[in-house]
Amino acid sequence: MQIHLSQADHKLVSAAVAQAEAQTSGEIVTIVARRSDAYHDVGLSWAAAAVFVALAFAAGFPAHLRAFLSALLLDWEHELADWKLLMGLLALLIAKFLVVRYLLAIMPLRMLVTPKATKARRVRRRAILLFRTAAEARTKGRTGVLLYLSLDEHRAELVADRAINEKVAPEVWGDAMAALIAAIRDGRPGEGLAEAVRRVGLVLAQHFPRADDDVNELPDRLIEL
Repeated sequence: MQIHLSQADHKLVSAAVAQAEAQTSGEIVTIVARRSDAYHDVGLSWAAAAVFVALAFAAGFPAHLRAFLSALLLDWEHELADWKLLMGLLALLIAKFLVVRYLLAIMPLRMLVTPKATKARRVRRRAILLFRTAAEARTKGRTGVLLYLSLDEHRAELVADRAINEKVAPEVWGDAMAALIAAIRDGRPGEGLAEAVRRVGLVLAQHFPRADDDVNELPDRLIEL
């Protein structure tokens, strides 16, 4: 089941950001993407793996391969000629590669066979790229935070600016991220983001209380890519 964000979710998250920033000079940017990568290389890797498995089977059981190709080609010869064997093997390998490759063109299947570690790396990489574009060094005190959610991977990342990293250890954000992921698994992305924003705001308010001359430097609205 694909998770979607409604207009009510957008309003809920935007309101949470505005409320959190009312207590801190920090700035919170929220971005949601359907997915962080197309994972084309994953489909290609599985197709190549299927070819190598087929080659290993052919090398290990050549008699079975000859018998299969003889039946497939309706060959009446006592023993299949080498050129027919090799051409048949090549055709089988190409067919296997194409079948796996095109099956994994179906995105849900491709996501299913993509390793969790690969998803984690791609989501983190995308979050850092978006942070550099949308939040890094764009606040006066370098107090910007990006809360990034990638829906299809069911993963979220938090990236903070330099001044925040100097005062707040990465594990401090654990409760906020855990609340967000739990809500995503329950199909409540808007509520999860709002709760994560609230908890991030509490941390920021502790280390960077709102100054009298503080101005809103980054947009409060939820950005959906």
